[in-house]
Amino acid sequence: MEKNKMLGATLPGNSMVSLQEYAIPTPGYGQVLVKTKCTTICGSDIRCIYREHLGKGPEGYQDVIAGHEPCGQIIAEGPGLKRFKKGDRVIVYHISGCGVCHECRQGFMISCTSPKRAAYGWQRDGGMADYMLCDEKDLVELPDELTYADGAQVACGFGTVYEAIEKVGVSGNDAVLVVGLGPVGLACLMLCKAMGASMLIGIESQPTRIELAKKLGLADYVFTPGEDNVRQVKEVTGGHGVEKAFDCSANDNGRATAVRATRKWGKIAFVGEGGTVHFNPSPDMLHDQKTIYGSWVTSIWKMEDLVERLVRWNIHPEDLITHRFPLTKADEAYSLMASGACGKVAVCFDEELK
Repeated sequence: MEKNKMLGATLPGNSMVSLQEYAIPTPGYGQVLVKTKCTTICGSDIRCIYREHLGKGPEGYQDVIAGHEPCGQIIAEGPGLKRFKKGDRVIVYHISGCGVCHECRQGFMISCTSPKRAAYGWQRDGGMADYMLCDEKDLVELPDELTYADGAQVACGFGTVYEAIEKVGVSGNDAVLVVGLGPVGLACLMLCKAMGASMLIGIESQPTRIELAKKLGLADYVFTPGEDNVRQVKEVTGGHGVEKAFDCSANDNGRATAVRATRKWGKIAFVGEGGTVHFNPSPDMLHDQKTIYGSWVTSIWKMEDLVERLVRWNIHPEDLITHRFPLTKADEAYSLMASGACGKVAVCFDEELK
C-alpha cells in the first residue's frame, strides 16, 4: 500500500463488503486522528446497511467507511484541543451531534435533529479502517484496565443497554428477564449480574448464544422461544414473574412475553430496534400497574460513567467477542455476524488481533 494510504471497508448493501484504499486524513481544528485498534459489528449494521440500505434521508448510510463501534489511540492532534492528546486511549461515541441543540447539551447526541448531525460509519467515515478522523467532543477516555476490545463494545452495545438498565433500575431485589441473547442481550445479562440481580433469565433460540450465556455464567435459566415462556418464567419466580424485563429481540412475541412475564408494578424496557408488538393493555399492563420504557442508545456522560464502573466491577465486555478478524477479512466478519451463529464479532488491529 502507498505511503499515506489506508485500507477501509464500505458496505454496498448487497451482503458484500468492499475494501478500498483511502488517503489517511489530517485532523483539523478540534479533531484528532485515531489509530483504530478494534471495531465491533452491530446488529443495526446488518439490518440497515449490510443486507440492504434501509435508512433514508440524512440518517441513511451514505457510502462512507463503515463501523460505528470503534476504539483506538490518538496518534495526531489538530489545533484547539481542550482535553485529549496524542497517546490517549479513546472510545468514539458514534453519533457526532451539532453540539448546541437541547439534546446535545443533555449529552444525547443520538437525538440530535440538526442537519449537521453525522454518525460515524453511517454519514461520516467510521472505524472499519486503519485510521479514523474524530471530533474531540465525541471521545470517551478508555481506562488502562480495559482493553480496546472492551472499549469497542462500550461504544454502542454496552452503552445502549446500560441506559435501559439505568432507566428501570436493577439491584439485588430483582429477578431479571432478557428476551433475545444477541450481543446486546448478553451485555444486558452481564451488567445486571454485576449490579446484583438475584436471578437472571434469558430467552433465545440460537444455540451458540445460549452456550455462551451458560459458559460465562450469565443466566440461571435460558428458555427457547415458545408459547410456554410466560409460564416458565413465572414458574421459576414463585409464580410472580420478574421485577425487571428487557426486550432485546425486536420480535413481536418476544416483546409481549417481556410484558406478560413481568410481575405487578414491574418495569419493562424495549431496547431492540424495529418490528412490532401486540399485547392487551388492560390485562397485560394496566391492571398490574406495569411501566414500559423505550430506550435508544445512551448519553455520552453516562458512557463515561459506565467505563468507570466496568473497572470497579472488574468485568470485561470483550468476553462476549467470539470471533476476531483482520480488516482484510471483513467480508467474513460481516457474513458471520449476519448468520447469528456467534457472540460479538470484531475487526481488530495490532495487539487486539489475537
